[in-house]
Amino acid sequence: MKIIDRYIFTSFLKTFIAVFTILMFIFLLQTIWLYISELAGKDLDFLIIGRFLFYFAPNLIPLVLPLTILVTSIMTFGDFSENYEFAAMKSSGISLQRAMKSLIIFVSFLSITAFFFANNVIPWAEFKSINLRKNISKLKPAMAIVEGAFNEIGDINIKVDGKSGKNDQLLRTVTIHKKNPERRGNFTVIKSERGELVGDENSDILSLILFNGNYYDEVQPNDYKARRKKPFVRSYFDEYKINIDLSTFNEVDLEEEKFNYSYKMLDSEELRIALDSLSEDLNQDKKNFSNNIINRSGVEQIGINLKKPKDTSQIKSIVAKTPQGEEPINYHIKNIDELYDSYDLRDQQQHLNIAIGGIRGTLSNIKGKKEILQKKATTINKTEIQLHDKYALAMACFILFFVGAPLGAIIRKGGLGLPMVVAILLFLTYHFIGIFAKNSAENGAVSPFLASWLSTFIMLPLGVFLTYRATTDQGFFNPDVILLPIKKFFRKIGLAKKEKK
Repeated sequence: MKIIDRYIFTSFLKTFIAVFTILMFIFLLQTIWLYISELAGKDLDFLIIGRFLFYFAPNLIPLVLPLTILVTSIMTFGDFSENYEFAAMKSSGISLQRAMKSLIIFVSFLSITAFFFANNVIPWAEFKSINLRKNISKLKPAMAIVEGAFNEIGDINIKVDGKSGKNDQLLRTVTIHKKNPERRGNFTVIKSERGELVGDENSDILSLILFNGNYYDEVQPNDYKARRKKPFVRSYFDEYKINIDLSTFNEVDLEEEKFNYSYKMLDSEELRIALDSLSEDLNQDKKNFSNNIINRSGVEQIGINLKKPKDTSQIKSIVAKTPQGEEPINYHIKNIDELYDSYDLRDQQQHLNIAIGGIRGTLSNIKGKKEILQKKATTINKTEIQLHDKYALAMACFILFFVGAPLGAIIRKGGLGLPMVVAILLFLTYHFIGIFAKNSAENGAVSPFLASWLSTFIMLPLGVFLTYRATTDQGFFNPDVILLPIKKFFRKIGLAKKEKK
């Protein structure tokens, strides 16, 4: 590697690492903020939180990596232009394309790596993160008794009107609903004037001592007639002690991995197989439902119980279906009105009511099935989008470099000021176009292929345009293209006025 290539590559790599680290840190903080409701109050240690962030970090790569390449290329090449290093390179016969040679190789390698990362690491991280989230959701909030509300502790629900004492261990007006694994409902109620929590840090037993209260329990006899009399047991106590076993409190295996299917957990080959299976299932479901509607409509049974009309000037015929082995019966009708008029008034009304009821039932059935089929189609679209996204990520990294590098050379400004603003505006445009397209594709309004590639296709001509402008030492936009014709127009008007004078 030549000195000039080493210098450009080193400058780019240093900026790349710094920008990537900062952006990843920002997006990780955003992740914590998004999922704070799932983590707060669960008494999780730093190891579990660290695992949570570690599993979620790969999912941020499709967002962080393209933005990092765009920001880094604008900052690096903008700094070169601002310090007239590009001018020195060009005076030595080094073109922009030659200066970008080492970085093109690096970004190409980065794009290929991004594809394999999206195809292998991100599905694994998605599998781990979803299962960890589901296990964390099973955890109950750290044990705390809130005043004025029922709090579940072990096998009791407890409510207190007030707390006092150094550690809030003294309780006022205690109401308890005690659970029974053999009966569902609140059959046992304990109420006392005051209570006290007594426990040891080294013990899994928490003692709740109640004073001056009543114990009420509904009796459930086996005889149903006796049960209708609502028998119960009631007693008064001066002191009552309840031991609560906390050994099984929040006994959740965070390593459990039961949830193993999501389109985000699959690699490209598995996604193709899933698409074939889902499409075949949807088509078969549509075919079965269509046949079911036709069979329920009774269209194939028309003519079975048809009476022979009196008029003999018929021009149409219906062959009635008969049991197997019997000859079919030919009935001739002139039109549908004649078929309807062949019945008496009572039969006509009955047939209309049956038909209206059947149509309403069919419409309701179609409406419900439409929602089911729409959900299946949405799943297929999401799966196809996920497949194309793996390839679009690699191409986006490559194209955004050709947007950022020439743009940095054109604006001739380095640092975190203008380059960062320009990069963020470009990336937000790229990102939101992709989001809107994918949301439309999920509902079937846009092709999943187009939704995944649309933002990349839009950035491609921009990259070509900027590379051409930077190579030919032209600015991003030449105002003379618009201003010169206007100036010439007004100049001609001025000359015409002088000639008239």
